[in-house]
Amino acid sequence: MKHPVYILAFGLFLGTWACQPPKETAKEPSLSTLSDDSLLNLVQYQTFRYFYDGAEPTSGAAPERIHMDGDYPSNDQGVVTSGGTGFGIMAILVGIERGFISREEGVAHLQKLVNWLEKADRFHGAWPHWMYGETGKVKAFSPKDNGGDLVETSFLAQGLITARQYFQNGNEVEQALAKQMNDLVNGIEWTWYQNGKNVLYWHWSPEYAWEMNFPVEGYNECLIMYVMAAASPTYPIAPEVYHEGWARKGDIKNDSSHQQYGKHLALRHNYAKQYGGPLFWSHYSFLGLDPRQLKDRYANYWEHNVNHVKIDYDYCVKNPKGHAGYGAHCWGLTSSYSINGYAGHKPMDEDLGVISPTAALSSFPYTPEESMQFLRFLYAQERDSLIGDYGPYDAFSIGSSWYKPHYLAIDQGPIPVMIENHRSGLLWELFMSAPEVQQGLNKLGFTY
Repeated sequence: MKHPVYILAFGLFLGTWACQPPKETAKEPSLSTLSDDSLLNLVQYQTFRYFYDGAEPTSGAAPERIHMDGDYPSNDQGVVTSGGTGFGIMAILVGIERGFISREEGVAHLQKLVNWLEKADRFHGAWPHWMYGETGKVKAFSPKDNGGDLVETSFLAQGLITARQYFQNGNEVEQALAKQMNDLVNGIEWTWYQNGKNVLYWHWSPEYAWEMNFPVEGYNECLIMYVMAAASPTYPIAPEVYHEGWARKGDIKNDSSHQQYGKHLALRHNYAKQYGGPLFWSHYSFLGLDPRQLKDRYANYWEHNVNHVKIDYDYCVKNPKGHAGYGAHCWGLTSSYSINGYAGHKPMDEDLGVISPTAALSSFPYTPEESMQFLRFLYAQERDSLIGDYGPYDAFSIGSSWYKPHYLAIDQGPIPVMIENHRSGLLWELFMSAPEVQQGLNKLGFTY
């Protein structure tokens, strides 16, 4: 019996979105016969479903993880993630635009979510990393991380601003929803998280105050946090917070002589100067923030992101550690599940022989040919065990004959969003159309 993915693919190939099984007389579908366009529809549909059909039922928020094998830790049941929920908001917009759900269904889903977010725990306007979906109460991410998480909050704010732009000129119900989203974002006290300094801190807790002591300095996945903080009409940071904190008074710039496989990284990646960090660093901040023309005194962000992804690709093709399966058709290192728990996969020092599908699939805007090659490899019929109801499972290792039917919100979310940015630029255009985003970028010295 073939996986349901093939039945769904047959429906997509015929141009329908209804997941109805084909007639018994129909020829068994083959994904190899699908056009590139239909295959992109398929993976977007499946990953979108994580945030719609798989949403936590009380809140409508994104589950931190979904395990499809029954091995679901009891203490994680009902736990949702704020950052993944922000990604999910953008995935819902993709679902509306692609016809996976009606506009009315999307509005109803987001209305439930926004009503819940208004009542959920917040700490000086910032949501925690994890919350219980049934109650909206914080669940500690680590022993002292039981308060506001400004990075995850910025991912959520990115999604809310994008959706606000999408609905703000709609009917009366949609305009009211857009206003609620706007009010939620304007309630984030970005300046509180400076802790009196010219830098933003990741965490604050009413119980432990600043004991986590994590000033966020670049370069990693957190650029969007500084952009959102500068853009705030209610609690805006000064430019010095970006240039002295995030940019380390200019030390964020990489050595001008840096080369890896003939490609230069303009920015000094934290702990990964030579090859660059895990690929989600070129995804999370750029779900809404359009890198195509984005520049500041430190980098051309399109060139930087393209080079980051292509270095990762070249590394997997050259495969210096000799991992089975690596090559032009099977590549992509980023943080994900791994053979022995969660790991921050990246070239060389944390290359564990594990491929994370979100790495290549969320890189479609940067490497369309290489990402399509990986997508076709992954969706080949002989690898149907790597695909489930919500798209590709989180990670796999060919050399270790390892995979788990597990999903993580922060890995599934960028896939439909970045593929849509590759196909239409939808989320980039919406986010960049926000007046306060433009003002914030201007304040920090960006051109776009």
